[in-house]
Amino acid sequence: MEQRHLGRTGLRVSRIGLGTLTWGRDTDEHDAADLLKTFSEAGGTLVDTADVYGGGEAEYVLGQLVEGLVPRRDLVIATKAGSVPDPDRRFDGSRAHLLSALDASLARLGTDYVDLWQVHAFDPATPLDETLQALDIAVSSGRARYAGVSNFCGWQLAKAGTWQLAAPGIRTRLASTQMEYSLLQRGVEREVLPAALDLGIGLLPSSPLGRGVLTGKYRNATPADSRGASDHMAPFVAPYLDDAATRIVDAVTTAADGLAVTPLQVALAWIRDRPGVAAPIIGARNSQQLTAALSVEALSLPDEICQALDDVSAPVHRYPDQDWSTL
Repeated sequence: MEQRHLGRTGLRVSRIGLGTLTWGRDTDEHDAADLLKTFSEAGGTLVDTADVYGGGEAEYVLGQLVEGLVPRRDLVIATKAGSVPDPDRRFDGSRAHLLSALDASLARLGTDYVDLWQVHAFDPATPLDETLQALDIAVSSGRARYAGVSNFCGWQLAKAGTWQLAAPGIRTRLASTQMEYSLLQRGVEREVLPAALDLGIGLLPSSPLGRGVLTGKYRNATPADSRGASDHMAPFVAPYLDDAATRIVDAVTTAADGLAVTPLQVALAWIRDRPGVAAPIIGARNSQQLTAALSVEALSLPDEICQALDDVSAPVHRYPDQDWSTL
């Protein structure tokens, strides 16, 4: 699998990442082992997790598999901290919480360091410089090799990235930002992506297949074994089952038929090769699904197909978005 630099850093990652959102909850250790083995054998290196996935079980399962199944040196392990199970405070970006959470993540992962440590979300109750100082401490102490953020809107990312660049050699450059991005969700193109491109921050798209909808599996009905049919994941899928999404999925399916490939491959190739994208994060339920996704490595979409998909999924950009002067 092709390797890409993560933003304007020296860290190289596989251009498809493996997500672990369901590990320790819907995906047991046996299935997780199959996924990790399949991913590594295909040349994949980037494995993304978080301290809240499965209540910490995702990190624990991954930690149990590293070394015994795949050498630690062959993986780029990314995790996140900052989301908390508190209905009154969803995010805690305080230095105290973040550094304690990192130590707990390292213990569950069974490693002395993570390759990429990400702030899971912006915390409006904590000064941003305090949150970012936790990243600096984590890197300077050797507990993290690189740092990034997740779910920061445009101004938040621009502020954070600029703050870190203001003191080179003292503050840690942001390597990445992880955001939902797909043909069904192109909101990051308004302000997040321009900020990331300007600051040299790599984009790690989550839900690159539109929460599974872009595979075409929901075109006629909801499969009984799909996330859309499960009690806890159905609300996650539902927003992308509207008429607008149907038109985009139909276009993806038409393109797939014309290229003699699958809708999954078309949708994943489109997002993988967007400007600024380092590695879409795939959350497969089993090794068969993952193998189907990894087969996209040999596919590059023709310019005409890309343009057609751009047109059918184009978000509405009005004042004062990028290039507003042309409107």
